[in-house]
Amino acid sequence: MATSGTGKRIALVTGANRGIGLALCRQLAERGREVIAVCRTSSPALDALGVRVEAGVDVTSDDAVAALRRRLEGVTLAELVCNAGILREDDLDDVAFDDVRAQFEVNALGPLRVVKALRPNLRKGAKVALITSRMGSIGDNGSGGSYGYRMSKAALNAAGMSLARDLKAAGVAVAILHPGWVKTEMTGDTGNVDTTESARQLVDRIDALTLETTGGFWHANGQTLPW
Repeated sequence: MATSGTGKRIALVTGANRGIGLALCRQLAERGREVIAVCRTSSPALDALGVRVEAGVDVTSDDAVAALRRRLEGVTLAELVCNAGILREDDLDDVAFDDVRAQFEVNALGPLRVVKALRPNLRKGAKVALITSRMGSIGDNGSGGSYGYRMSKAALNAAGMSLARDLKAAGVAVAILHPGWVKTEMTGDTGNVDTTESARQLVDRIDALTLETTGGFWHANGQTLPW
């Protein structure tokens, strides 16, 4: 397992300045990881964690992600957690296609761009976690609407399965994870679980991930979700 010069496993989290990403950084640090927190702009709460912060990284930008890759040259990651995401609510009457495209750029293309760029940093035994949503499940869609968010997360799920297949030979496992309906700014604090509990469960899923279970689509609580 990849470790830093301090002997700690290194975990990288995108979208790390608030919400689930911030809670993931805190939880991973508490479990002994050396954390690299990636974000567009840092926050006082993130700075207070005392982890390595790599700000100025927009996951929709080839140049920004390439610059991150250069800054991480020689760093071996034990865990790569792609968490950055956006939600633009819509329904059939008011769907805005620019908002749909924006969600694809951040939610689907962003994680793929990050994993592709940081693939050289992943060694045998490393793990990739994609923070998706059960709203990306086609079989679980009982309410309709949310076109951009559902479509972008379904695309991420498809990418996750391909990544699981493509990275398995290198000994890298992939988890596709739904964090639950979490109380965050993005959800208007309407969720039924707080960020601390969601992050704890997500890290449990990452810890339990193996090459034998790579490509699984799970709720943070361990429930297997339908595609």
